[in-house]
Amino acid sequence: MHWIAWPLPPTPTDSHTDPGVALLSATAGPRQPLPQAPHEHWWALQFTPRVASVEGEALLLEVSATERLWGGREALLAQLQLRSPPWPAEPPAAAGNPSQGPVPQECPAARYPTPFAEAPTSLQALALLRLQLAGQPLPRHLPDGLPLHTLTALHPHLPSLARMGCRTWGALRALPRDGVARRLGAAVLLALDRAYGHIAHNHAWVELPERFELTAELPALATSADALLWSASRLLSALQAWLQARQQGVLALELAWRHDLRRVDGVPIAPWHALPVRTAQPTHELAHLRRLLAENLARTPLAAPANQITLRALETAPLPHASAHLLPPDGSSAAGDQEGEAWHQLVERLSARLGAGQVQSVTLLADHRPECMQRWQPMAEADPVRAAKPPQGEHAPEAVLWPTWLLRTPQRLVMQGHRPCYQGPLRMLAGPHRFDAAWWEEGACAPSACESNGGPSRQGQSGLVQRDYFVALSPEAGRVWIFRERLAHRPAGESRDRWFLQGLYA
Repeated sequence: MHWIAWPLPPTPTDSHTDPGVALLSATAGPRQPLPQAPHEHWWALQFTPRVASVEGEALLLEVSATERLWGGREALLAQLQLRSPPWPAEPPAAAGNPSQGPVPQECPAARYPTPFAEAPTSLQALALLRLQLAGQPLPRHLPDGLPLHTLTALHPHLPSLARMGCRTWGALRALPRDGVARRLGAAVLLALDRAYGHIAHNHAWVELPERFELTAELPALATSADALLWSASRLLSALQAWLQARQQGVLALELAWRHDLRRVDGVPIAPWHALPVRTAQPTHELAHLRRLLAENLARTPLAAPANQITLRALETAPLPHASAHLLPPDGSSAAGDQEGEAWHQLVERLSARLGAGQVQSVTLLADHRPECMQRWQPMAEADPVRAAKPPQGEHAPEAVLWPTWLLRTPQRLVMQGHRPCYQGPLRMLAGPHRFDAAWWEEGACAPSACESNGGPSRQGQSGLVQRDYFVALSPEAGRVWIFRERLAHRPAGESRDRWFLQGLYA
């Protein structure tokens, strides 16, 4: 497992702390910031579903199962720095971590890279992060060299342990466990075992609500659309994090505000006013949503000052993801300095240069026979609408057993008694499932399936052909897809049914 401890942005009170208090907190334990709302942590769920908030000071992310999806650990850390809440001040220099240098002052909003820590366990990563935030050097030997004050469960016992000369995790671990349990309690040993990874540590994971609805009290009465939009910006950021974590885009949202007055010039007014906003396509872009909300608010007069706002997502949809193409998309190029060629123009040009038969595409066909479910044809003659849409109709229930790869020509299997063999005797796992030949056609649909190359018999030559398909297990090749050919009239010299290998599983 691989854990990343990511600090929460410091509260305004943290930046004005007395230096003596800061020094005391650095030696006695971690800082104690104000608690944050749960939606402040949603942004991290777009990187991994395993996100835990620890003591209101940091987020713990377990990324061993998702870092490959982001292109590796370095790419994931770069995305975390890019999409995390901005770190408002330059963090203290951390020994052994040269990647924590400040950003040049010309950077917008004077944002500095956020300090973070990595470790095999969550408590080790949290301890390393606490040392970085306190400006203390990292120990040479990890995790035995970590100070005891970096482990929260040991805070009540720090004076006693200091009098015993025990100041690091390794020193505490070297003490007799029975004596530690009698004097300090079993909770100390439990926390130490969790920190070293000897037992599992069950965290309370951050979870998203099924529906997005956030309410915020305004710091001052809003009397204009600009004041409402300024207060709604934070809720829009939470909406963006909620949508990104669910991989969805919003189609309709609603901003409602509560009036501070019930009557204006003796005329009663409604306590709430709601403004619905719709988008043409699913989106989670914060700038676009803010601009769209600003345009609608500019045309909506406020009946009275507002003291509270609520943002709701009325309708969402899965966000379409752009697929990566081998060739540049329309209107672009790999070099970026000249426009690319449209796809249909490229096909036409290659077909004219190489010949229509040399540029082919696959077309799906509605057929019950495996080798006849698709057909290659010149791309210039293909119907783009038909090629993009699969044949209508439900898949057969047995389709889940169909293999990934089909042989171009079914391979005749040798027999050992009454058992077919392929790299050893085959053991049947599922089947049979019978396929009937197309009696209305003259021959098999695959041109290579003929008697001359050992393939199955043609329906027109040997009478009605039936195939019984099985999923079998080979001692060397694993799972294979085979069939038994049943002929209405066996050819001369054939005393039993013939077996063929047609498919292989990935």
